[in-house]
Amino acid sequence: MAKILNIGSLNLDYVYAVPHFVAAGETLLATRRDVFAGGKGLNQTVAAARAGAQVFHGGAVGADGDMLLDLLRDAGADVSAVSRVDVPTGHAIIEVNPQGENSIIILGGANRAVSPETVEAALAKVDAGDILLLQNEINGLDAIIRRAAEKGLRVLFNPAPMEAAVKELPLHLLDTLIVNEGEGRALGGDMDALRAAYPRQKILLTQGSRGATLWTGSERLFQPAFPVKAVDTTAAGDCFLGYYAAALAENLPYADALRLASAASALAVQKQGAAPSIPIRREVEDFLKGIK
Repeated sequence: MAKILNIGSLNLDYVYAVPHFVAAGETLLATRRDVFAGGKGLNQTVAAARAGAQVFHGGAVGADGDMLLDLLRDAGADVSAVSRVDVPTGHAIIEVNPQGENSIIILGGANRAVSPETVEAALAKVDAGDILLLQNEINGLDAIIRRAAEKGLRVLFNPAPMEAAVKELPLHLLDTLIVNEGEGRALGGDMDALRAAYPRQKILLTQGSRGATLWTGSERLFQPAFPVKAVDTTAAGDCFLGYYAAALAENLPYADALRLASAASALAVQKQGAAPSIPIRREVEDFLKGIK
């Protein structure tokens, strides 16, 4: 089985239940506040670890990051390549409306202070053919992608949150580019144009409640979402990607990987919070057994 390395964000999530997303100039009364461990990097690592993969996490936290490291260890991830920096841990402010939709503001903090030494320590944990997960919530992505390609890693990159600078990254070195519909349009217009721009890369398009589509060269695979009642979609995409990476590490066929990831995501959206909502592998397999 291949190993997974995630050099990614580690956040404290402050989640507010609101009747609707706050508008410009509006003061809105929240009905509840919870504090969770989060960050796209942490969520994806937790998902891959709970899926049963051997996972290493690289990144940075401040003095207030113990909660995050404890959660990663409890999930089964190796955090020996996470460094302590003299910067507050990254955090997010998340609004969740009654429909389970979310609106998120992120402060990078320590996630934007990942040193080259930390990156090298993390990359030393894996070998050619292993998987590297990346998101757009840490600094130094250009160098990380290039070093990973030199090392022969399979790089799966999710450019969220999307920004113009993503276009300047060496995306041609990726194994898989993972985007939602908005990110895909921002990068290349429609999917045909995006695929033409990166013909050697697999492209995985996540489509929310509709499902996900994967292009692997000339092959197109579509996995519909499982119909469930969503309570909180905060970690849905991260849960999907972590489980998908774990399935690839097991060398499962792409169709099976998409189905497993979709089932995990369906379970995650039925619970509050980011990392706490991510299911363990047995729960996902039991869910799939119940699907006719």
